[in-house]
Amino acid sequence: MNKTTQEPGVNKGSSKKRVKKLVQRLIEGSPEPGLTPAEEGVVEVSPPHPGPGPTEEGRIEIPSTYDPEPELEAEEEMESPPSSSEEKITPLENPEDGQETWCTLSETEVQELRDRPLGEILLKISALERDQLEEGLNIQEEKGGRLGDILVKLGYAKESQVLYALSLQLGVPFLHDVAAEEVDPELCSALPIHFAKKHGILPIKRDGNGVLVATSNPLDIYPLDDVRILLNQEVNPVVMPPGAVIDAINRVYERDSNAAQQIIEDFDEDSLDIITSALEEPTDLLDASDEAPVIRLVNSTLFQAVKQRASDVHIEPFERDLAVRYRIDGILYNVLTPPKLIQPSITSRVKIMAGLNIAEKRLPQDGRIRVTIAGKNIDIRVSVIPTAHGERIVMRLLDKTSVLLKLEDIGFSADKLKTFNRLIHRPHGIILLTGPTGSGKTTTLYAALTRINSPDKNIITVEDPIEYQIRGIGQIQVNPKIDLTFANGLRSILRQDPDVIMVGEVRDLETAEIAIQASLTGHLVFSTLHTNDSAGAITRLIDMGIEPFLASSSVLAIMAQRLVRVVCPDCRQKYFPSEEELSEIGINTAGAGKKPLYRANGCENCLGTGYRGRTGIFELLHLDDDIRSLILKNYDANTIKKTATEKGMLTLRQDGAKKVLKGITTIEEVVRVTQEDVVTQ
Repeated sequence: MNKTTQEPGVNKGSSKKRVKKLVQRLIEGSPEPGLTPAEEGVVEVSPPHPGPGPTEEGRIEIPSTYDPEPELEAEEEMESPPSSSEEKITPLENPEDGQETWCTLSETEVQELRDRPLGEILLKISALERDQLEEGLNIQEEKGGRLGDILVKLGYAKESQVLYALSLQLGVPFLHDVAAEEVDPELCSALPIHFAKKHGILPIKRDGNGVLVATSNPLDIYPLDDVRILLNQEVNPVVMPPGAVIDAINRVYERDSNAAQQIIEDFDEDSLDIITSALEEPTDLLDASDEAPVIRLVNSTLFQAVKQRASDVHIEPFERDLAVRYRIDGILYNVLTPPKLIQPSITSRVKIMAGLNIAEKRLPQDGRIRVTIAGKNIDIRVSVIPTAHGERIVMRLLDKTSVLLKLEDIGFSADKLKTFNRLIHRPHGIILLTGPTGSGKTTTLYAALTRINSPDKNIITVEDPIEYQIRGIGQIQVNPKIDLTFANGLRSILRQDPDVIMVGEVRDLETAEIAIQASLTGHLVFSTLHTNDSAGAITRLIDMGIEPFLASSSVLAIMAQRLVRVVCPDCRQKYFPSEEELSEIGINTAGAGKKPLYRANGCENCLGTGYRGRTGIFELLHLDDDIRSLILKNYDANTIKKTATEKGMLTLRQDGAKKVLKGITTIEEVVRVTQEDVVTQ
């Protein structure tokens, strides 16, 4: 039996007191984790990470301000008589703004506070005043609830202070945070991540005769008991702020980068035979218990893709094997080679997640998956097509939690940014972006719309798909199945009194004609075309059937763009290029002098590729009177491009060369994404 001390004014019959006894029973019988006897009878805290630790005089440091995000439920209690000593524990002097202030408690003070009412502990360790505590107790008596919650809502105490007071009351150590490297992965593998997040609980490491377990609510003993059963070991709880627990869970479960490969290696011949026999009975596929490894494999594959910043996941069947590839920064990399025998199971699993017909294997299918991975909302577009060796799957990953880039962040030079910013504030006309799929056109369009988005503008878009949702902008998703095409959507938008219109892509004459008419009637229109350079967009419009005089009078500017990989700053190598290398990207060797450049090398931070992240290179063609005159006379794209370059337009390769000289990217990367500029000299 636990030996409890009755405190004056404490309601012995409250359910919270009984919970407290259960918690004490749980933690007694083993040494308190993190506490070790010190010399001269002083208690020292020795957490495995920055947090409350011993001072030079062997006293425990206590945080007096700290504000994690999640809400914490503290212990409910009745008012108790004033403590014999109302002295506050003095915080450290002159803390910086926003910095936590720390107080100290001796061993004697720690022992005195144990089992004391929560309010009395808060009076000692925080700025809480007696009248504020009484106000909170009065509200508790009238409306019920937990005293800690009430004091936090009133603004009289921080959640971390309530949590720390609770740890002192229960005699459970308090931790700030825990590093992912200090958490035993074997313990976490036995605990599902959804369970850990739901209950705010994380096993850290084995500690003596038990397991050290971080919890954000030590009063909830049932999850702790579940952990004890799952791990088959006693648990030694430590208290940690809710926000810190969730962050630690995300970091820890994100750490295992070889999970998918390990699952593949775990497949033995027996399990493959079982899966094969199950595949012979399609009706039993969804109910097959042996599908669990395949589910884990697909989940781990997606998890690793998000962790490695992949934009696409390719699952490709061949005659004798299966390949899984990630597209990272525009380049495909082989990452997994699952056994051929589990190909049907993988395909069926992806189809189920995307809501597709698993029985249809002869026709292409498209679907969508919405998942949450490590706290990130990921939208996945799934495409399945039949091939000679089975169904081929491509999944495009879109992180909905990522922040939209600003125009300043996508690679514009200062003068080009100024010109483009002036163009997007024009009252009417068409601005076209050109480039192949995956060249960042949509990102640039979103950045432009975000820049001009304001309450006095009505902005409507028609897209396929809607990649990011922007507050204040009406966005329409194209749906060909119900005849909601770009042209039909654009026609309807014009009846919505828009100021700015964005059309995802001009694919046909009808869409182009409506867009041009909209621009001529006082609307600013943004759209994209698939051409190699900016001048080629004019000839593409004319080839579609647009009259030259309409194209020249409606189009304000055309910008071609590409994405080049940014050389990794942690491992890049400095070198002096040869004249041949410089001339390859059009750099004048005399003007460049002996300036060093950088080449890719490869390290852990860039996954051995030598590059990390991408930036844009741009070719901005502003249609002035001379260019319009050439369009009216039906001159070809090369002549238009030559005139524009003579007027100061930088081609894609020239813009890339500037970024090479600045050390942003490499010569090889610029050559890879641009073609040699063909301009008649």
